[in-house]
Amino acid sequence: MNTKLFVGNLSFNTTENDLQDAFAAHGTVTEANLMTDRSTGRPRGFGFVTMSSPEEAQNAINALNGADLDGRNLTVNEARPREERSSGGGFRGGRDGGKQAAGRRY
Repeated sequence: MNTKLFVGNLSFNTTENDLQDAFAAHGTVTEANLMTDRSTGRPRGFGFVTMSSPEEAQNAINALNGADLDGRNLTVNEARPREERSSGGGFRGGRDGGKQAAGRRY
């Protein structure tokens, strides 16, 4: 069973190949992804690595959490399931309850 790991505090110079190589030393990497900003395409400083077994994932966590990669100390832990987002619009709160922000006067 595959186990997905969160990898944080990545250098903006780190590539997916760098990430794969670092984790491959601790088991079989089935996937390595860096997250990028949708509008600019620039790295966001974190990513996800999927290891082929829970044991390999734990080995990678033990070895790489706090380890240096491209001059940054990594944060590595098991990824949490993605939270569902509501399909509604953004927050429109404020003292007036969002009425003024929506361009309406009551």
